[in-house]
Amino acid sequence: MKKQFAVIGLGRFGHSMAETLIQSGCEVVAIDTDEEKIQAISDLATYAVQVDATDEKALRTIGLQNVDTAVVSIGEDIEASILIVMTLKELGVKEIVAKAVTPIHGKILRNLGVSRVVFPEREVAIRLANSLAQPAIIDYMDLSAGYSVMEIPAPQGILGSKVRDSRIRERYGVNLIAIRRKIPIITDAGETDFKEDLKINPDPDDEIAVGDILVVLGSRESLASMRPA
Repeated sequence: MKKQFAVIGLGRFGHSMAETLIQSGCEVVAIDTDEEKIQAISDLATYAVQVDATDEKALRTIGLQNVDTAVVSIGEDIEASILIVMTLKELGVKEIVAKAVTPIHGKILRNLGVSRVVFPEREVAIRLANSLAQPAIIDYMDLSAGYSVMEIPAPQGILGSKVRDSRIRERYGVNLIAIRRKIPIITDAGETDFKEDLKINPDPDDEIAVGDILVVLGSRESLASMRPA
């Protein structure tokens, strides 16, 4: 059975969220008070409806109490965001993800019992700042409790080693969760090209080669030890 989501608020963040969920094969109820935004998503969403999401009766009428997860992407209107979360809690929606724009806003949402609070602008800024400060880092994503995921070129000292012999966890205190590499292929035109391959949970006998990108998980302190000096 497909997972059912509600996305409330169809600004840039909400529209992108709804579109990605739909492309992932999920059922999506898209909600906004703006008719133009509803029209823009209506051909994609399972159900797109123009309604005031603070109206519990209206949300119950469209069956929002039955979704697996509701995403509240109305961040700029803090009052509306809070009222919508309260309405969803009254409906009994089990999992609520909400966008916040300030730390106080986020704290209020957490106190209301939101499953996850996201700060899209801050998270993008952190990732960009890390990539600017450490050019060798390809991507960086903060998780909870002081842990992060980082993509970085394989360190020189472990090139040519098998995963089991690289002792990545022992050396750096991080977990290797994937290896991303480019594999040469011959196109239909007979030319050489490359395709990207992502090996999730690499085998102990997989070799770490020149050009490999390692996807590693660890504390921020441990990840820092992998960065080139």
